[in-house]
Amino acid sequence: MDTGILLSFLLFLGFFAGVGLASMRVKQDTTDDYLVAGRGMHPALAALSAVSTWNSGYMFIGFIGFIYLMGYSAIWIGVISTIGQLVAWAWLYKFIQKEGNERGLRSLSSLVAEKAGAPEAKLAAVLSVFFLSIYAAAQLTAGGKALFVMLGWPELVGILIGFVLVVAYCYAGGIRASIWTDAAQSCVMIVGSVILCWVALGNVGGFSGMHSELESQSTTLVNFLPTDISLGISLYLLAFFLGGLGVAGQPQVVSRVMTLNSDEDRKQAMIWFFVWQTPFIALMFIVGLASRVLFTEGDFDAELGLPALAMDTLPALGVGMILASIFAATMSTADSQVLACTAAITDDIKPEWREDHKTTKIVTLYVAAAATMISIAGLYVPGGDSVFALVVLAVYGLGGIFVPLLIIRWMGYKPDTFHSIVMMISAFFGVIVWTLLGLGDDVFPSVPGVGSAFIAHFVMCAIRDDSASNPLGRFEISPERRNQFATIGVIALCFLGVAEGAYAAYGPDSSENSDANVVAMYQIDGNFSFVEIGSGTEVITDTAQITASSDAVDVSGLNVVGFRIATSHTDNEQACNFLANTEDDEVGYEGGIQDFNVTESGTQENLESELYFINQSLVGTATNSSSSEIDASLAGGDSGIGTYDFTISVVVNSGGSPVCQNGDSDESVDWTVSLITLDYTLTEVKE
Repeated sequence: MDTGILLSFLLFLGFFAGVGLASMRVKQDTTDDYLVAGRGMHPALAALSAVSTWNSGYMFIGFIGFIYLMGYSAIWIGVISTIGQLVAWAWLYKFIQKEGNERGLRSLSSLVAEKAGAPEAKLAAVLSVFFLSIYAAAQLTAGGKALFVMLGWPELVGILIGFVLVVAYCYAGGIRASIWTDAAQSCVMIVGSVILCWVALGNVGGFSGMHSELESQSTTLVNFLPTDISLGISLYLLAFFLGGLGVAGQPQVVSRVMTLNSDEDRKQAMIWFFVWQTPFIALMFIVGLASRVLFTEGDFDAELGLPALAMDTLPALGVGMILASIFAATMSTADSQVLACTAAITDDIKPEWREDHKTTKIVTLYVAAAATMISIAGLYVPGGDSVFALVVLAVYGLGGIFVPLLIIRWMGYKPDTFHSIVMMISAFFGVIVWTLLGLGDDVFPSVPGVGSAFIAHFVMCAIRDDSASNPLGRFEISPERRNQFATIGVIALCFLGVAEGAYAAYGPDSSENSDANVVAMYQIDGNFSFVEIGSGTEVITDTAQITASSDAVDVSGLNVVGFRIATSHTDNEQACNFLANTEDDEVGYEGGIQDFNVTESGTQENLESELYFINQSLVGTATNSSSSEIDASLAGGDSGIGTYDFTISVVVNSGGSPVCQNGDSDESVDWTVSLITLDYTLTEVKE
């Protein structure tokens, strides 16, 4: 562990803590101040807090991992989701801020019901707690990963430290302390990201060097269109738009909007948000691509790209700043999510606790503990520690539950309890089933989540009558609004047609140029061969040193995956008479190259040892992996290139008779050293 990094980390973490403590000087000891800061937060602070809360560990860890794997095509998640966020801020947040202020609401779940504590509000709160706990767990996991890479601490330690800090944040000053520290972190995040991006570009040869290196790895990495989107590029892009729109369904971000006093504050906050958010996404995009160039090991965890890049390129002070930014941002986001869960529980699930400040804090503690347990459990479940996967599930789950209801309520339609519950349950199962079926690799679950909710909405509208006795009524659209929707529909269809046509014409095809990181079922066929690099005969009385070098042959184009040493001898012991017994000599050898060594001995005439630098058991089997992972397992690299050093030993065992001793003082040993090479092919197994 680098002491300089640790001290720098503690310095910046102390700065963030100081900002949070400063906020306590203006706080009021009330539940309303604890959850919505008395609705008097400055727009710039609320916006910067929203940037930090929305990005959190996902942007530093999960998003970087996605860019690492996808290359240039990852730009769409940034561009399209930003458009979705813009729509959310311009229209849905306007509705949320107005409704929240007029009705005195403090939780998103209360917004989808006519009154807090209604059955639909309770269900929304329960689902919020479910997904937000997963979301908070992802933040704790991201913090644990950052500490593991930069300080060498086990991920479990990082998660537990995060838990302590989350509880401290929440108890210290509630959402006000969270917003103040978030704003400070946003400033440090943007400064640190600029520095890291600048240094990273210098290490990869600028934009042109980075492009060339990426292209040499795979041309699909420098293609702006993703490879083999089986469900169509339209749904692929729509998922990102709905994901961005889903920011309106994130209670931890919506809570920032609820701290604003007026619509004018919302407009100012929107400007601050995108002025800060947009360049941050661009910086992360460059950092993710640079990490792909610098870290090419087959077993490299893509989500560790940013912390690993900081470790390789920045001095201790810079590494500590980046680490503190990652860790503090993840913890602050986690505490925002914990507070959002608290608001949902105390305002909707148990409204009798609404003004009980002490109970509110106790609920916060339990929610934080639950998120921590989920994060720890993920360490022991395959794929459970993927920050990107956890965030995708939580974000799109929340978006599917809340966004459709918010849209129809924004349009003036107020569904009853049954209608709202059916929409939320439909969205929930749409997201969960889609994820379990593994369809999220092509299309993120925002599409089935939002789609299922709207399908349920229109089906229920169609089967209900419009009589006066029906409290819900049929969802009627005015002629003017109908024409607007028709126009939007035509434009959308034209866009989708152009998108699908462009993808069909210019989209990369893995059958033509396989993406090294696409996971598929591959059949591995290969042949091992031997290339002799040295041989000889040694007359040995005790030990003899022998060497063989790969320079003896042309290894260019050969995949050297191991080596073989073989020895043979025939005991030259001479019996002194026909009555004398003989004893076989013991021959042995020890040595190899670098850290790859073999040891063998015995009295048998022939000894042979093989050592492989790769996982040779993969040959002749089928495996579900990416081609880059297989290559990493079957390519020896430079492990077998160089000089091989061995010590051959002989232990002379002489027999004889009572009256004479056999003649045996040495041994003639023949030896051969060969390189083991592997030539293999990968064939994708189509289901």
